[in-house]
Amino acid sequence: MYFAALLARTEDGWEASDTELDDVETLSDLADLAREASDQDDTVLVLIEQEETWFGVVRIDGEDDPRIYVSDAAAAARSSYGEILLTDELLGREPGDDGPDLDALDLDGTEDGEDEEDDGDEDAPSAESVPHSPVGDAGILDDLGVSAKELRSLDEDALSAIAEALGASEVLETVR
Repeated sequence: MYFAALLARTEDGWEASDTELDDVETLSDLADLAREASDQDDTVLVLIEQEETWFGVVRIDGEDDPRIYVSDAAAAARSSYGEILLTDELLGREPGDDGPDLDALDLDGTEDGEDEEDDGDEDAPSAESVPHSPVGDAGILDDLGVSAKELRSLDEDALSAIAEALGASEVLETVR
């Protein structure tokens, strides 16, 4: 089960709204959606979680590039929403570096005719190609009261813990 919400910081505090990610295909789409949630160039946080598996935080500050933190990259790679966050840059790969170098593989010609299941999206990062660990900017919420160490230690119900530290738990619960 997934949950996604936007937290926009305003002069009056945090405002929360739930969000549908069905039409979001790229990080740019997600950033545009977040910017639309704010009247000005305020900070907007996109909080995404897959129950008891992984969570992600995307921070948009005005027109700056999005900052991203994902708690478990391998788990997120198995999720359509997680794939949006796992950019090549975040994973430390060169753009287009989606897998092993074919020249380095020992191909003996027996590969033709082998039945392999096609998982569909060849451009998506596979769970094997990403670490079973946090990736991204762990200091994403430092100035908002959640240190990198605290962020990395969160597991179950991480979004509630983040919202509580931000003083936004009540507004987040209204959209849950």
